[in-house]
Amino acid sequence: MWRIFAIDTSVRLDMSASNKQEESPPMRKSASTNAAPFLSDSNTLIRNFGLALIGSCLLTLSSYLSVPMVPVPITMQTLAVTLIGALYGWRLGFATVVFWLAQGAMGLPVFAGGASGLPAFMGPTAGYLVAFPFAAAATGWLIQGAKVGKPILAMSAMLIGNAICLLGGLVWLSTFTGLGQAFVLGVAPFIPGAVIKSIMGVAALRLVYEIGRARLK
Repeated sequence: MWRIFAIDTSVRLDMSASNKQEESPPMRKSASTNAAPFLSDSNTLIRNFGLALIGSCLLTLSSYLSVPMVPVPITMQTLAVTLIGALYGWRLGFATVVFWLAQGAMGLPVFAGGASGLPAFMGPTAGYLVAFPFAAAATGWLIQGAKVGKPILAMSAMLIGNAICLLGGLVWLSTFTGLGQAFVLGVAPFIPGAVIKSIMGVAALRLVYEIGRARLK
């Protein structure tokens, strides 16, 4: 009888140990799951900062690709702004453009013609600068999920982003020249370019999509 009891106890102990071993992986998985968000957030923060840095460099380069005009030069800034919004999404797109503006406000020559500092935010082109983050955010919000599948919607988002830039510039420039003259000098000459740059933006999105798809193969 004692032998039977001992055997039965041994069997139950073995079963208990086996059950604990089977239950332990989920416990380790849970610990790993709890740690993952911290690592993910850390990696995302570093990644987003890197993207913002790349975006600000792109914006600076686009500022130097300019045709001097008075009072507003023709640049590739609006193409860069809308592309950043479309590729980064509205949150990161907005933050990236603000990051670039902050660099200029601190004295880095990142604006058109190498302009920088607080005077750039008080001159005739300040309205465009202030509108840029909102243009990026609007483009990113409108274009989400439509980069390739809905080119008409992507084109519309790009045009709206450009329109926001021109509207901001018009409102501020009108305080210097009056509304009619501001439209003649700060909006009308840039409408054809806005359409062309919107087409270029959609084409660039398509190219980025194709490169990304090829890397996944």
